[in-house]
Amino acid sequence: MLLAAVARYGSMTAAAEQLAYTPSAVSQQIRKLEGELGLRVLSRHAKGVDLTDAGRAVVEHVAGIERELAALREQLEHIRGARAGTLRLGTFPTFGASLLPFAITRFTAHHQEVSLTVRSARLSGLLELLHSREIEMAVLWDYEWSRLDEPGLSVHQLLLDPTRLVVSDSHHLAQRTSAGIAELAQERWITRADNHPVAGVLLRTCQAAGYEPTVAFEAHDYQEAQAMVAAGLGVALVPQLALSGVREDVRVLDLGGQAPSRRIMLANSADRTPSPVGTAMAKILRQVVREGGWHRESAS
Repeated sequence: MLLAAVARYGSMTAAAEQLAYTPSAVSQQIRKLEGELGLRVLSRHAKGVDLTDAGRAVVEHVAGIERELAALREQLEHIRGARAGTLRLGTFPTFGASLLPFAITRFTAHHQEVSLTVRSARLSGLLELLHSREIEMAVLWDYEWSRLDEPGLSVHQLLLDPTRLVVSDSHHLAQRTSAGIAELAQERWITRADNHPVAGVLLRTCQAAGYEPTVAFEAHDYQEAQAMVAAGLGVALVPQLALSGVREDVRVLDLGGQAPSRRIMLANSADRTPSPVGTAMAKILRQVVREGGWHRESAS
């Protein structure tokens, strides 16, 4: 600011030399400022000039504004470099209990100044949070017979989550590593309650093998399903992501692709450019998926 420079160097001539202005240009700007304020900002004397009370108030106020602008520029640079800001992320329970904690640990280690919040919900709840912009991005899922076709969303596949068979450790298949759906026709099944999608997986998988499943128990979460399997009430189909914590008294068998995999995706609003911190989290999620050896090919 010219007024501050005049006060610092003691005269308009000295300030003009330092700022590469002409003395008349500096004088003109000072007169313009005084005219706008209706107050004198400089007191002229034989040895130069001093700030008046009004001049000191102007310089102090402008200095404060310049400090705030400098702080703002620094904050914006941090946001641009994903070193600051806010990220609101949505997830569903099985992803939140399996892969997401690894991504959060890595993200917070590299982006310590970012405020990260996570909302966990079922699919419909996550879609509502995305459309209301309460979250910036969300991890979603779908199956091949009910592909997510949500207007206004940009969706990118992260991985395929295969379906596994869970049996008790005393089951006649417990010593095997894989099984076929056809040989399970006489089994009693543990599935999820409330029209959960995995119940549809069970029905479609068994029908494709030529039989209707006999359901012995409907569980409200996968840990309850494991407990009923361990008690010998039946066997269960469970997504791999839901098996991050496996009981000691159950066994997990591969189905050789005979049951559908679910597609796990990362979604954000199509009309909203991802923030730098959102882009950083997306990169970390892909790294965690890759390092975990998860398949990313398109589901059939």
